[in-house]
Amino acid sequence: MSIFTRFKDIVNANINSILDKAEDPEKMLKLMIQEMEDTIIDLKVSCASKMAEEIRVGKLINECESAITRWQNRAELALERGKEDLAREALIEKRNASDRYERTKESLLAISESVKEGKSEIHTLEDKVDQAKSKLKLLQEKSEKARNTSKANFDFAKRFEDFEERINNLDSLNSLNKKEDSAEERFRKIERDEEIEAELESLKRSIEK
Repeated sequence: MSIFTRFKDIVNANINSILDKAEDPEKMLKLMIQEMEDTIIDLKVSCASKMAEEIRVGKLINECESAITRWQNRAELALERGKEDLAREALIEKRNASDRYERTKESLLAISESVKEGKSEIHTLEDKVDQAKSKLKLLQEKSEKARNTSKANFDFAKRFEDFEERINNLDSLNSLNKKEDSAEERFRKIERDEEIEAELESLKRSIEK
């Protein structure tokens, strides 16, 4: 899946606008970051190639400068020896070296400008990636917070449910205990009544005597 078609698309991309339209913003952001990082790699490879060409053309300029000096010296030497034709040929070669120097210098300036532009594009895109990664981190933190909140709510509901069940069990136990206490109490009352009746009968017999 390609999100961008040109470097300019990436630079001008409004990340927030793209994410607002995405069904899965986090997934979309990861894809954007991946594509931007791939583009950075391509830009670096291209820039490295241009830098190598810059070095090669720089050496050609040095060679042209050396050739100009060399043919100038040869022309002077030929004149000193009275060989005007040879001096003329040397000056022609000097002119050819000078022309190559000018063309090569123009080429070097164009390459240097391209290298400068490439480095600028790389830095711009790296900043864009940093922004996207920061936004991704915020999204992930937000998602994690939402998951933790959901888990906390679930845990709270579960604990409340467990607590409610314990209360119900306790109520049931208390209810059973009350029934047992009630039966115990009734038997004790019967036992007390019998003791009192027995004591009453005993008291009556002592009075009759």
